[in-house]
Amino acid sequence: MRACITPRPIARRESASRSPQPRRSLVALPTLLLWLATAPAALAAGNAATVEIQNFTFTPAELTVKAGTTVTWVNHDDIPHLVAATDKSFRSPPLDTDEQFSFTFEKPGKLPYFCALHPRMTGTIVVTKRK
Repeated sequence: MRACITPRPIARRESASRSPQPRRSLVALPTLLLWLATAPAALAAGNAATVEIQNFTFTPAELTVKAGTTVTWVNHDDIPHLVAATDKSFRSPPLDTDEQFSFTFEKPGKLPYFCALHPRMTGTIVVTKRK
C-alpha cells in the first residue's frame, strides 16, 4: 500500500505589522495638521514665518523667531488692516483682503505691534539670537 501525501496549503496568519495602513493614516493626519497649524506659534523653524489676520485678531498673538527671519502678515478679513510696530521700526501699507506685508527681523528683542486702523488689535514678535 502506497501512502499518498498531499501537501496541504499552509494557512497564513495576518501579522499585526501587515494591518491596513489607511486607518493609522486617518488618525495621524489630523494630528499632523494640528501640529502644522500650531508649530509656528511656538517657534518659526526656518527663515520665514506667517501671522494671519482674521476676525480682527493677529494669529499667533506672540511669535518667536530667530534673527534674520522674515515674518509675513496676511490679511484674511474683508476690511483693510495696517500693521505697525510700536517703536516705528516697520509699518505696512493698508492691507486689503488677501494682501500681505513682510518684514525681516535682524535684531534680537521683543517688538510689540498693532493695527494702526484698529489699535485694539495687538501682537508681539520675539526675536532671539541666531545660533
